[in-house]
Amino acid sequence: MEPVAEYSTIESVFVRERNALLLRGQFTPIYTDYYLHLMQHSIRHCEELDQMLKDQLAMAVLHLVARPWAETVAWTANLRAPRINLFVTGGSTQESITGRIFTEDVREPDRNLFYAQTTAPSLSEPRNSTMEIVGKDPVKWIEQYYAQSEQRPARAFRLADENFALIAAQPDCDMDWLESLDLDMMKSIDEKEQIKLLETRKFRFNCGCTLERILPALGGWKDRPGDLFGEADQISIQCPRCGASYMVTRDMLE
Repeated sequence: MEPVAEYSTIESVFVRERNALLLRGQFTPIYTDYYLHLMQHSIRHCEELDQMLKDQLAMAVLHLVARPWAETVAWTANLRAPRINLFVTGGSTQESITGRIFTEDVREPDRNLFYAQTTAPSLSEPRNSTMEIVGKDPVKWIEQYYAQSEQRPARAFRLADENFALIAAQPDCDMDWLESLDLDMMKSIDEKEQIKLLETRKFRFNCGCTLERILPALGGWKDRPGDLFGEADQISIQCPRCGASYMVTRDMLE
């Protein structure tokens, strides 16, 4: 059995004559790190939620490769049924993507909502957007996101062997061709279309959280530890980005 690569390599490809940008990659390295993370922190998801988070991670990575290097995105899908928040965040500069599922104390919306935030050094403040999403498939959500927030059509595909592809319209795109794309056409796009590799980027599943980074966020309880610990000498704190658990003692807070 061949070893799994440390990073997933994502290609940015221009489809000539069709004027479309194709982003594609094989996500086994990211998923391997994701499952190691779940095992390390004793996190378990049902199959449905697990697949939704994996798909959302893949879509966020492909979107990031379509965007400038310095951008960081954070997406939250607030769903009614199942009542969860599906959160992912990452950036090309950090070469990382991470995420988690919130299942407790989740506000029930009147409809499924998708919140997107983009930050970059060139932006004076984060760029935020909110939209309603239809269905429970993150691969379809990104098509809805491009139509409503990016204001250009895009198609997304879940391929075999943990491969995913996103193809987005560019100026003067052949819209009939884009709308007609199906799985068979995507599988043969290298043979049927004129393509040019523009760049590659690499990503891995990694949050970068540590106990040292999380402790400052608890500073507000330093003068009232009883409100945080109750009668306990230590408590478990979760990273809000990836769900990793850290034990915090009263001594650490002091």
